[in-house]
Amino acid sequence: MGALTITYAILFYAAAAVFGLGVAYRVWLYARTPAPLKIPTTPAPLTKSGVALRLAREVCLFESLFKANKWIWIFAVMFHAALLLVILRHIRYFQEPVWFWVKLVQPFGLYAAFAMLAGLLGLWARRIVVERIRYISNPSDHLMLALLFGIAASGVALKYGARTDIVAVKAFMLGLMRLDLQPLPADPLLLVHLALVIALMIVFPFSKLLHAPGVFFSPTRNQTDTPRERRHLAPWAAALDAGRK
Repeated sequence: MGALTITYAILFYAAAAVFGLGVAYRVWLYARTPAPLKIPTTPAPLTKSGVALRLAREVCLFESLFKANKWIWIFAVMFHAALLLVILRHIRYFQEPVWFWVKLVQPFGLYAAFAMLAGLLGLWARRIVVERIRYISNPSDHLMLALLFGIAASGVALKYGARTDIVAVKAFMLGLMRLDLQPLPADPLLLVHLALVIALMIVFPFSKLLHAPGVFFSPTRNQTDTPRERRHLAPWAAALDAGRK
């Protein structure tokens, strides 16, 4: 087995461990963080079913962003919907045989890569052109956008430019899952594409990309608007109230 194959296999295993354990740990922290005060963004639902519906609209339709800025909403929906299709399209590299619905997604996922690039450019331009957004943007924000753009651009280039042996790539991915390493093609653009994916997996648990699971733990979104019915008392206030009684 070549050194290149072994190196990338080790990197993928390490990246998968960091990604899985890192995201799980952060979600565990989110779940353990107390949120005693009622601070939902109003108007807010009064029931748990209403909260579930609100979260569904937020996750699937970006409802609050739509109300705030229609142009940014367009780029955000374009990017996230395209990213989902691209990810679904890549499932074929981890299956044999490939599921029927994954085969149906293939043409849509292929063209979604261009929508993903367009959405990223729009979101990136916002961080550069809009002064108040540029002021609060950190280098890490641009790094995330650069990584995502590099992954999408190199993927498109692999499809339409410097093609690689996708059969060998699939064999390598299946081998990773089965602990049976298979040779990885040494095409430079493929190696860059995979290296960027590995880098994104490693930095994901430490970046703002954690808004993906984090939205479900946001008290402004996951709380009912019932501050009178379920009033919070600090321990000292509860003790004082009990003493008066």
